[in-house]
Amino acid sequence: MTGPLEVRHIDLAAGPADTAPTGRAAFTVYWWRDLPLGYQLSSADELPQSAATLRTLTAQFAAEQRIGRDPALHAPMLAGSEGFPRPALTLAEALKTEGFTAWLDAVAQPSALPADHLTLIVCTRDRGAQLTRCLQALLSQRSPAGELIVVDNSADGNAAELCAGVPQVRYVHEPRPGLSHARNAGIAAATRDIVAFTDDDVTPHPGWTAEIVRAFAESPAEAVTGLVLPLSLETPAQRAFQIMMGGFGDRFQPVRFNAHFFNETLAAGAHVWRIGAGANMAFRRSVFARVGLFDARLGAGASGCSEDSELWYRILATGGECFYDPRAVVFHEHRSDWPGLVRQIRAYMRGHVSALVAQADMFGHHGNIRRIFLQLPRYFVSTLLWTVLDQTPERRKILRQEVAGWASGLLYLFRPGWRYEGPVAPRAADVEA
Repeated sequence: MTGPLEVRHIDLAAGPADTAPTGRAAFTVYWWRDLPLGYQLSSADELPQSAATLRTLTAQFAAEQRIGRDPALHAPMLAGSEGFPRPALTLAEALKTEGFTAWLDAVAQPSALPADHLTLIVCTRDRGAQLTRCLQALLSQRSPAGELIVVDNSADGNAAELCAGVPQVRYVHEPRPGLSHARNAGIAAATRDIVAFTDDDVTPHPGWTAEIVRAFAESPAEAVTGLVLPLSLETPAQRAFQIMMGGFGDRFQPVRFNAHFFNETLAAGAHVWRIGAGANMAFRRSVFARVGLFDARLGAGASGCSEDSELWYRILATGGECFYDPRAVVFHEHRSDWPGLVRQIRAYMRGHVSALVAQADMFGHHGNIRRIFLQLPRYFVSTLLWTVLDQTPERRKILRQEVAGWASGLLYLFRPGWRYEGPVAPRAADVEA
């Protein structure tokens, strides 16, 4: 599918009806009321979908949700090595279950929990229009957050005027460049028990805060992540990121990440990036006193990215647990231009390698180094072979940037000063246990 993709949303609870054809291919997200169920790519001539097709999809999605959410089936499930849940029931068995739509209705009930004990932090830099849209969505939440903080990471504090016009916002200026510095400044300013982060290029679902609160109420996890869906797939760069690279993940069932997942993948570098995305994550504030703040050596404006997954690594390595719940939904505006995507992919791989170095230094886990020199090169070779056989030159262009990012990330192995700076330990005045 080479042309623009229409991002569609269909509520299957409203009945087996599809919209009229638009003449365009589509990325369709299926819901049951506020519960995201799954997605499907369809060519223009496959739309609209028949009532029979939608009924079949409803049964399949209901079965998958039951596998992932029914406590009688030991849900939510533990993550496997690649971060996907390991079902305790086969799909065929689940489809035999009576009353699956009634069960879906019960599971899809939106959270009504208040978010008074939640601090929302939005880090921004030189993107006023996107920040405005993000704040509008945050101020329209079904459960308003008790505290909303905007951390401006621009040199000149250019978001100050915009925030001054929004009385619900506490404005913090952090001029030191780097997303980790900005997030740490937000944590220092936060006063509530749960701290949630999103980015200025994100539009949260109206129930996002309520679902974050519910996830913590129903789980002992110290960190929660959620589903990140594309806001638009109009340009080749947006489609390449979502479809070729997998976007920010496509799991529609809740997954627990604990010592089982961590130890299973430790020999090849624990796959903590599978836990979620920094655009949709939250923490119990007490965890920062236990494991430290974001590592300022990592992330956008520093080594490139992975400041979020490195913090999840510390949580799991020290006995904590993380939880992914796709009921907490946000919509991300992927980079629309190809040069922007190229820079992003290179930075992602450079940041990934730098985080592997940092994790190996902190814990002595040699699987991180093994991933740098064995797992990643194997991934590059297998991807290259796939692009040749499948004749996908666009994916080959992305692969070149991944290899370039990996090569530049290797330089962090030879920077002793950088390697032993370590993450910033929290001050007692900043974070209360």
